[in-house]
Amino acid sequence: VATSSLPEVGEPDRPRRDRRMSLGQHLIELRKRLMIAALALVVGMVVAFIITDPIIRLITIPIADVAAMRGETDKVEVMFTTITGPFDLRIRIAFATGLLISAPVWLWQIWAFIMPGLTRKEVGYTAGFVGAAVPLFFAGTTVGWLVLPHVVEIMATFAPDQTSLFYDATYYYDFVFKFLLVVGVSFVLPVFLVALNVAGVISGRGILKGWRVAVLVATLFAAVATPAADAVSMLMLAGILVVLFFAAAGVSLLFDRRKSKRDAALLPPEATG
Repeated sequence: VATSSLPEVGEPDRPRRDRRMSLGQHLIELRKRLMIAALALVVGMVVAFIITDPIIRLITIPIADVAAMRGETDKVEVMFTTITGPFDLRIRIAFATGLLISAPVWLWQIWAFIMPGLTRKEVGYTAGFVGAAVPLFFAGTTVGWLVLPHVVEIMATFAPDQTSLFYDATYYYDFVFKFLLVVGVSFVLPVFLVALNVAGVISGRGILKGWRVAVLVATLFAAVATPAADAVSMLMLAGILVVLFFAAAGVSLLFDRRKSKRDAALLPPEATG
C-alpha cells in the first residue's frame, strides 16, 4: 500500500519548526538573512544621506533658540574642527537614520531566523514584548525631543555674557543622539521588568516592593534631564516613568496570579486537599 506524505483528514498540519536543520543549513540561512539585512541598511543609508540637510537643520533648532535667547546669533554656532568633519557628520547621521528606516526589514530577518526554533507560546510572548517595546521607545524619544531644547538652553545659561558658544558638530550630534537614546530606553525598561517576571527571575511582588527606589530614580533622572526652572517638564517625565513602572508591576502581578492558578490546576486532588 502506498503511503502519502500529506496529513490525513482531521490530522493537524505539522509545524515548520519540527523540521530539523543541519549546522550548514543554519549557516546558509544566517548568511541569507544577514545579506538581506545589510542590503536594506545600505539602501536606507543612501536615502538618509540625501535628506541629511533637513535632519541637521532639525537637530540644530535648539542652537538657534540659544542664539535668540542670548541675542548674539554670530556668537552661537555649530562648528567643524576638522577637514573631514562635515562628511563624517553626514555619514553618522545617514547610518543612524538608515538603521531606523531599514528597521522593519532587518527586524523581520532576525525574527524569521529565530522563529522556527521557538514554541508557539514563546512566539506569542516575543511578539507581545516587541509590540510593546517599539511604541514605548518612540514615545520616549518623542518626549526626549521635547525636553532637549530646554536642556541645551539651561546649559547655555552657565556661559558668561562675555563668552561665545561654538558647539562642535560631532560632539553635539553625539549628545543629541545619546540623550534621545537614553530617554527612549528608559521608557522600555518596564517591558524588561515584565520579561524578567515571565522568565521567573523576579515576581510581581518583588517589583512592587521596589517602588520607593523606582520613584526616587525616576525623579532624579527627570531632574537631570530637564532644567531646574522647568518643573512642569520634570514632573511630566517623572510621572510617565512612575506610571510605566507601576503598569509593569501590575502586569507582572497578573501573570503571577495566572501562573499560580495554572499550577494549582495541575496538582492532584489529594495535594490540594
